[in-house]
Amino acid sequence: MKSISEVVPHMAYGGDYNPEQWSEDVWLEDAKLMQKAGINLVSVGIFSWAVIEREEDVFDFGWLDKIMDILHEHGVGVCLATATASTPAWLSKKYPDSIAVGRNKNPYNFGSRQHYSPNSPSYKKAIKKLVTKLAERYKDHPALKLWHINNEYGCHVSECFSEHSEAAFRDWLKNRYETIDELNARWGTNFWSQRYNNWEEIQLPVSLPTFYNPGQMLDYKRFMNDALFNLYKIEKSILREITPEVPVFTNFMYEFKPLDYFKWADELDVVTWDSYPDPREGIPFAHAMQHDIMRSLKQGQPFLLMEQVSSQVNWRDINLTKDPGVMRLWSYSTVGRGGDGIMFFQWRQGWAGAEKFHGGMVPHSNDEESRVYREIKQLGNELKKLDSLVGATTPAKIAIIFDWENWWAVELEGKPHNNLDYVRRVQTYYKELYERNIAVDFVRAGDDLSKYEIVVAPMIYMIKPGEAENLEQFVSDGGTLLVSFFSGIVDENDRIHLGGYPAPLRKLLGISVEEFVPYAENGNNEIIFNGQTATCSMWTDIIRLEGAKAIATYKGGWYKGKPAATVHNFGDGKAVYVGTEPESKYVGQLLEELLQEKTIEAPLQAPPNVEVLQRNTNDAKHLIIVNHNTTEVNLTLPDELQYTNLLTGETITSTITIEGVGVAVLRY
Repeated sequence: MKSISEVVPHMAYGGDYNPEQWSEDVWLEDAKLMQKAGINLVSVGIFSWAVIEREEDVFDFGWLDKIMDILHEHGVGVCLATATASTPAWLSKKYPDSIAVGRNKNPYNFGSRQHYSPNSPSYKKAIKKLVTKLAERYKDHPALKLWHINNEYGCHVSECFSEHSEAAFRDWLKNRYETIDELNARWGTNFWSQRYNNWEEIQLPVSLPTFYNPGQMLDYKRFMNDALFNLYKIEKSILREITPEVPVFTNFMYEFKPLDYFKWADELDVVTWDSYPDPREGIPFAHAMQHDIMRSLKQGQPFLLMEQVSSQVNWRDINLTKDPGVMRLWSYSTVGRGGDGIMFFQWRQGWAGAEKFHGGMVPHSNDEESRVYREIKQLGNELKKLDSLVGATTPAKIAIIFDWENWWAVELEGKPHNNLDYVRRVQTYYKELYERNIAVDFVRAGDDLSKYEIVVAPMIYMIKPGEAENLEQFVSDGGTLLVSFFSGIVDENDRIHLGGYPAPLRKLLGISVEEFVPYAENGNNEIIFNGQTATCSMWTDIIRLEGAKAIATYKGGWYKGKPAATVHNFGDGKAVYVGTEPESKYVGQLLEELLQEKTIEAPLQAPPNVEVLQRNTNDAKHLIIVNHNTTEVNLTLPDELQYTNLLTGETITSTITIEGVGVAVLRY
């Protein structure tokens, strides 16, 4: 298989292109506008099943042949979609089992999108046929650069409760546990007389009078993840056989809980994802975190931003427009965090359908002098200057543990606090590093951690086999581990680790937790540290020291004076524990101390709201500077170095001025 840099040797730039929604007389105009805007890659055919296979076994590739030829003639490569993201009306009518069934046990109706059941034999048979036809027809077409499999798996239907799904769930459980006795032990079914005598007694977790069995719910989430993943692998297998040199991918989404993207990434040749920050949020640090996660899914391999919007989306309560320059600004933040491509939904703003008010690269006015198209054109022609960045990696000495199965488990019902929000807890620590321009990778607790100096583990509630030992090895070898509250509580089936909280981490952390004390909705307390105070909220762990020492204590409450945060020397390293949710003042100072101990610094010192991001190749280092302020900023550069601003061609030493809502890309 060809590498991504072989297929797209330049910074990828383009978007979703839906020529089937337009008359042929627009196609040539589109290609010419793409050339002017510096477009080199588009995704074609994502929702085109109904016009490719107009009825069963009746295929029409004439229109697709024409558009593939036109794009190639104008120097535009194609991510050819397999068109399986939404089934046509004839298939839904002829094969009703292809329709997903909702939690209410009613099948969905045709007329929207993504209404297929991932466990339907009819759907699987149909996609195999369609993908085979597409691959055989276009395997030698020079425009074909990548395969875009399906689209945003699970976006609207991540659960199915059909008869096929129930049967598939039982088969999945048999493969996982082998015997019904093992399943009963893992699910703890002696509780509430939930024991099963045979596999056929097991039903999907739906329509229950009260709390669901947490082990069953976790396994259902794993099962649905695997069911959708299996669809992807079915298509990939066909494409790999017919077009072994063409890379394949599917596009991921923002903070998408139902799918374990670490697991999926192993089967993608390049990670791609869709990012739509709400302008109301201000600087989109949460999306920066997702960029870092996407870069981390394949151990630092650059990703492609497959979708963003030029101006405004159509699906929020109020769809704010990006201010002038903001689209460009956020795009360079993406590049700085490992993006080797900037793509949009969509090329031409639609004239019909549910997304007709979603922004496009070419707006409804079709005006080349429109603000939107001018910004699109400017960015596209700038990105042509960044060939030296393609394939560059991000050096990071800090990692944050992020685990989808832990996410699922933390947010199941029946906890001491049922609004814990795992991602927000991760953001508590990520945001402080983001604001200090410290590069962060994301890892799992069982991954190789040896290249990192500091690992942060926010709320690792679930500890799976081997993970505690891996964390112990990391710290023993000299690493610093920071763990937050409600960690080390359960195993992979959501069963309590006995032996006192947090049993698998007690030796490493040098503590035990006697009790959990959650706060009421607006409840809070204060912690005392280094002669200062900071507010804490949400949760308190009642900590007993078992070798660790307190570095913060509670100011009030019946647990006044008890440890709120601790540190424990372990081997050549140390483990820090924070038993509450502190305000940013404390989290920031704690991380500052750890960074100083490890002499970890930002690439450059910068004012607030300025990102300084580093990407390296074997030949050069690059700094991407993104100024989110509306006023200019000045940055001091090391005297001994000389930089080239790739966007302007200028040689720079000593200082650089970045205009408001401006960027610079420096090579040195």
